[in-house]
Amino acid sequence: MIPLTQDSSFLIGDVAKLLGYILSGIFRFLDMFGIENIGLCIILFTFFVKLVMFPLTLKQQKFSKLSSIMQPELQAIQNKYKDKKDNESMLKMQEETKEVYAKYGTSMSAGCVQLIIQMPILFALYRVVYNIPAYVPSVKVLFTNILGTDGTTGIMSDPNFQTIMTEHFGAKADLTLNTSIDLLKSFSTEKWNELAKLFPNMADTINTSAEHYSRMNDFLGIDLGVAPGFKLSIALAIPILSALTQWISVKLSMAQNPNTGKTDEENPMAASMGMMNNIMPLMSAFFCLTLPAGLGVYWIASAVFQIIQQLGINYYFKKVDLNDIIKKNIEKNNKKRAKKGLPPQQVNKKANVYAKTVKSAEQKAKELDERKKEIEESTKYYKNNSGKKGSIASKAGMVKQYNERNNK
Repeated sequence: MIPLTQDSSFLIGDVAKLLGYILSGIFRFLDMFGIENIGLCIILFTFFVKLVMFPLTLKQQKFSKLSSIMQPELQAIQNKYKDKKDNESMLKMQEETKEVYAKYGTSMSAGCVQLIIQMPILFALYRVVYNIPAYVPSVKVLFTNILGTDGTTGIMSDPNFQTIMTEHFGAKADLTLNTSIDLLKSFSTEKWNELAKLFPNMADTINTSAEHYSRMNDFLGIDLGVAPGFKLSIALAIPILSALTQWISVKLSMAQNPNTGKTDEENPMAASMGMMNNIMPLMSAFFCLTLPAGLGVYWIASAVFQIIQQLGINYYFKKVDLNDIIKKNIEKNNKKRAKKGLPPQQVNKKANVYAKTVKSAEQKAKELDERKKEIEESTKYYKNNSGKKGSIASKAGMVKQYNERNNK
């Protein structure tokens, strides 16, 4: 169980606190219109954070696009030095690899930078969504009304509180306010009713607060505080939609990669990524079955927004000239180098920058498919209209058919 206390770990804790302020602000904004719904709050919160992170996402996609174009050149270098393990060969391989990246105005570490920046945000997002009462005072107050805060009010002031919670609800020893809220926030209706019976003096407060929290947590008839499990219910829509939306998101992101679908021999990394991308939606469905439904709503909202983003990014790459992206990358790198007192980036003159005249991998694949179809049609045509194989008549017929097809 993740403790309710706000995350205090390095960097992630600070990011989580900032995101918590945003989530709390969204909750208060909705409350101004009489809307107190955690599900809707999670969706708006997810969309807002994803929108803020969009520039990083676009940079990552640009790097992926350039990487797919660079891949044949990088593989050629790897094959060139495949059986050479001496230091001199390894240094030459590294130098040639750097030249390929420099040619496209990027570097080997460029793709990692965006991921390094995004990772703390993603981890913090998870912590905030999982521990909403820790970051949203409007939600936490419902539990403090029941438990009390000063030791003189609420059910925590009962001398038998620890014993009752341990025997009836499986709580661990030495419950604090935060760990008690952790336990209560996942209660079902049956457990709330049982709690009210065990503390009759606080029954009215327990029932009122539990009903209020239940309304907050109700999203289209689904209790977001409870895991859907494997029971047949409307809550099963959460894991199904999570897997489906993530699968669509993955397929859209892979559509821009010309290396997609290649065999292990042609591109081992692309093949491994393809397998991982097919497994992840299934893992998402499993997690949504065993974790509170609120996290499932977060994953669905995140995937839906990613789909919208990816559609826009795919359209952008159809219209944009990659030469412009490469040129801007080189100009940006040279400005950074100038600030450090370094000369402009030197590019190997033997390497031709990707240009419009160079056919893309998608175009080559399309032309290859068309050529294969022509060969198949021609072979089928001659087989169906020729005489006995190897005979003079069959050879004469093939020449005649060839002339007829060319005249057409």
